[in-house]
Amino acid sequence: MSEEKDKTVPAASEASGTPVAEKKPKAPKAKAPAAAKDAAAAPTAEATAPAADKAPAAEGEKAAAPTAKDLLTEDLGAAKVRKMKGSKNITTGICHILATFNNTKVTFSDMSGNVISWSSSGKCNFRGSRKSTAYAAQVVTQEAGRAAMAHGLKDIFVKVRGPGLGRDSAIRALQTLGLTVNSIIDVTPVPHNGCRPPKRRRV
Repeated sequence: MSEEKDKTVPAASEASGTPVAEKKPKAPKAKAPAAAKDAAAAPTAEATAPAADKAPAAEGEKAAAPTAKDLLTEDLGAAKVRKMKGSKNITTGICHILATFNNTKVTFSDMSGNVISWSSSGKCNFRGSRKSTAYAAQVVTQEAGRAAMAHGLKDIFVKVRGPGLGRDSAIRALQTLGLTVNSIIDVTPVPHNGCRPPKRRRV
C-alpha cells in the first residue's frame, strides 16, 4: 500500500503540472517581504511623528481662515435672492403698469398701496420715441422687479393701465424674473359721458 501511495503522489504532480520541488521556495519568499515591511514601517513611523506635531498648527490656521477647498465643499443649499439692507420683508404685492403712447412706468407696492420700488423709461436712459417701445417696457419692468424682489417680493397682482405698446412685454418680463403672477386686471379709465373729451389731434 505504501508503494501505491508513493506512485500516486508524483502522478498527481505531473497531472497538475506543478512539481513538488517548486512549492518549497515559496516559504522563504513570503518571509523576505515580511522583513522588508518591518524595515519600511520604521521610517514611516518616524515620518508620521513630525506630521502629528504640525497638526495643531494646521487646525489653528483652519479656525482662523478656512481654505477655498473647505468653502467649496460646504452645502450651500438652494439659490436665494439676496435681500437688500433694510429689507421690508413683503412677499405679496401689486405691480402697477402705466403704458401710454409716450412713456412706460412700472411701480411695485404692497397690498395697501405703499410703494416698494418704481422705474420708468426716462430713468432707464431711453429718450424720445424710444421711451414708448416694447423693449423699453421690458427693461423698465426688470429694473423695478429686481429692486422689489430684494425686499422679498414673490407673488404679485398686476394692474395694467393705458393703451401703450409696453403692456404685454411688461407682463412677460415679470414672468421671466420668476415672480408668480396671480391675476392681471385692466384698470384703464373709461369715461361714461362724464367729461368732455379733448379736441381732436391735428396731424
